[in-house]
Amino acid sequence: MNGNGFVEWVAGVFVFIGVVFSFLSAAGLIRFPDVYTRAHAVSKSANLGVLCILLGTFLYFLLKDGYFSIRLLLGIFFVFLTSPVVAHLLNRAAYRSGVVLAKESVRDDLKEYLEVDGR
Repeated sequence: MNGNGFVEWVAGVFVFIGVVFSFLSAAGLIRFPDVYTRAHAVSKSANLGVLCILLGTFLYFLLKDGYFSIRLLLGIFFVFLTSPVVAHLLNRAAYRSGVVLAKESVRDDLKEYLEVDGR
């Protein structure tokens, strides 16, 4: 196996791992009972899936063609930065607008805080 075949395999493995995590994210979106657990599943696994796909693409073009893509690096950076923040803000907005937790939820940490604080 020459060097180019190895690069294609490494990039392919990263892309495959990203596809698996993206699939698990979609399954979590369908399977979980409420907004909060769905947002958690989507933010964690979809974030990792997209990052692996972008990393595999970045490595492929860098090692195979010698092309350094700043766009792919910026994409990796902004997905890594914004996805958890967006999930947190969506969950916070859903909680403050009164979306109820699932019956299976064990505890509600914000309930006492918001009652005492008056928000």
